[in-house]
Amino acid sequence: MRVLILGGTTEASELTRLLAADKRFNVTLSLAGRTASPKTQPVPTRVGGFGGSDGLVAWLKQNATQAVIDATHPYADQISSNVVVACARLAIPLASIVRPAWERQPGDSWLPVASAEAAADVLGPNPRRVFLTLGRLELGTFASSPHHHYIARTIDPPGDVALPPDIKLLSGRGPFDLQAETTLLKQEKVDVLVSKNSGGTATYAKIEAARNLGIPVVMMARPPKLHGHAVENAEAAMIWLEQQLAHRTTSCSARGV
Repeated sequence: MRVLILGGTTEASELTRLLAADKRFNVTLSLAGRTASPKTQPVPTRVGGFGGSDGLVAWLKQNATQAVIDATHPYADQISSNVVVACARLAIPLASIVRPAWERQPGDSWLPVASAEAAADVLGPNPRRVFLTLGRLELGTFASSPHHHYIARTIDPPGDVALPPDIKLLSGRGPFDLQAETTLLKQEKVDVLVSKNSGGTATYAKIEAARNLGIPVVMMARPPKLHGHAVENAEAAMIWLEQQLAHRTTSCSARGV
């Protein structure tokens, strides 16, 4: 079975490892290309966009794709919309790994906002030490609030993004542990943390550390995200693929193919 995985997440990496040695599946992993040096994966990998839903339809046809797994980030809403449209047009089975969002716990001080722009606004007029963990593409938004001192952690350098004048850049790729995150927040004297509600365990330690230290969190809400058949993790996606394979095998046998 020819399978396309839309990746860029921990779940996508876990799924490619499960499928890499399984000769029943011919897998291609697609990455958006936002990370300059992505981790090497054990399956053939393509990097870059498809050109909207029409481009994705063309790619799926050209590669005779028989199933798609959307394992993109919870904030990658555009590619998810495109793949729902493309798979519906071609009647290709689609499953989406829907990572549960983090839930507020006792002791958390969260200020929900709808966007990075709203996050910059709610930081207020008084200078604060702000830890930004939104990704490099959103850093330029905070140039509109230049009176704060920012500490920003990204996987890649921000490149040509227009940054706030007072910013310290840190390079890091999850998973992060609680002790290291606690030490970082203390050393940088962080007053407030700005985060996306990414869910999962890889970056949750910063939320736990903020809770333990009494640091408020400006939490950027997830965008609405279309999905196919919802599964929770890589193992559930694997089971779904096996079901699709069994269905195809049964259908082909019934037709005498």
